[in-house]
Amino acid sequence: MMIRTQIQFTQEQWKALKKIAAYRHVSISEIVRESVDQVIRSPENQEIDEYQRLCVEIVGKYQSGLPDISANHDKYLSEIYNS
Repeated sequence: MMIRTQIQFTQEQWKALKKIAAYRHVSISEIVRESVDQVIRSPENQEIDEYQRLCVEIVGKYQSGLPDISANHDKYLSEIYNS
């Protein structure tokens, strides 16, 4: 399934995209989709996925023993750092 969207390019970008698409005998849309796929699969964005996975994994793993930690976390952090 494809989702239609609208984006804007500079004149230089548009000229370059037209030239590349014509040379490769594909649409400009195909060039843009390939470029987006490259960004999505880039190592820096893969690191974001790994970071999010680790964050979710740690949720609920540790116990503070304090019943109001979610409401008063700033107070507790202040006490720790000012000690």
